[in-house]
Amino acid sequence: MSAERFPALLIRLTGLALAAGALALYIDGGWSILALILLLLAPDVSIAGYALGPRAGAVIYNLGHALPAALALGAIGVLAGSGVAVQVGLAWTAHIGIDWLAGYGFKYPDDFKHTHVQRV
Repeated sequence: MSAERFPALLIRLTGLALAAGALALYIDGGWSILALILLLLAPDVSIAGYALGPRAGAVIYNLGHALPAALALGAIGVLAGSGVAVQVGLAWTAHIGIDWLAGYGFKYPDDFKHTHVQRV
């Protein structure tokens, strides 16, 4: 493997670990699988930000796919005893992990297909 491809591999392996861990915790929590499917799709609603143009679209999309926000929501849920916040935080984290595993990532404002992982 070339040194140029190694970072993309690490992002994909990180995505696999995030998705597997978050999904395992979600399933262990006993929450609805139907809710999981809907929650897994929810972050992609942020694509609607592109209606405001590519720069605003990239910012809104990236905020909808920000791992710190997903993890913070889950942690706040644990600390506050809010199962709903934990549930949403885990599904959100799993979504981000699945995206990274698939090669999708944060968007650059020049082109929707230009991500921090690759051009898709």
